[in-house]
Amino acid sequence: MASANGVVFEDYFPAMVEKLGADGFMQELYNGFRLLVDEEKGVITFESLKKNSALLGLQDMSDDEVRCMLREGDVDGDGALNEMEFCTLMFRLSPDLMKSSRKLFLEALVNDF
Repeated sequence: MASANGVVFEDYFPAMVEKLGADGFMQELYNGFRLLVDEEKGVITFESLKKNSALLGLQDMSDDEVRCMLREGDVDGDGALNEMEFCTLMFRLSPDLMKSSRKLFLEALVNDF
């Protein structure tokens, strides 16, 4: 699968949800966010994404590709990704996960109450 910036990745999210459940998967997304975040600002910035992209196997991404990736998920227009924007982007990049997102949401609600 390719995102708008041309980066190709295998969609492992549905298998992860199957194995980890909704809560476990959301924890993994949170861990991914923490891996990429600028610790001082609390968001994923161009600099933090560029610096940590090697952890994702994306060390060869150009600056334009990194900027495009940020723009793709930046809902509030601040040039960075907060945790919600990051998670939303991850869901959007996984068509199979989007199909089952309602089920995941309901499962998470049931487990929390």
